[in-house]
Amino acid sequence: MRPFEGVWRIADMALWGQDVLELDSSHITFDRNRLGSLQFVAVHGWLDYRSVEREGKPAVEFSSEGDNDGDAVCGRGWACIDGERLVGRLFIHNGDESSSVAVPKAGPNHGRRSP
Repeated sequence: MRPFEGVWRIADMALWGQDVLELDSSHITFDRNRLGSLQFVAVHGWLDYRSVEREGKPAVEFSSEGDNDGDAVCGRGWACIDGERLVGRLFIHNGDESSSVAVPKAGPNHGRRSP
């Protein structure tokens, strides 16, 4: 099992306030099959990811495709495991970019799937 697999609640983004992130159940999910999904503010997308290392830490790099308030969008991003957090950056093609911090979603096994 990769350390980032499972469901993460997006807790903080530089461009959007925490109150907005909590309203729409913002999250990023990494499945075992190198696919996943994300949702924040009006963005909903599907991911294709790869496991990597950044500065000796487990990390993930991904591309995304989806919609932003009904308009088709694509993008990319990366994140590193930092203790119990997933810290990274999201980029929307020809659009916004933001730092992000996610925490394991509450539930059994911290929302992550067991092997």
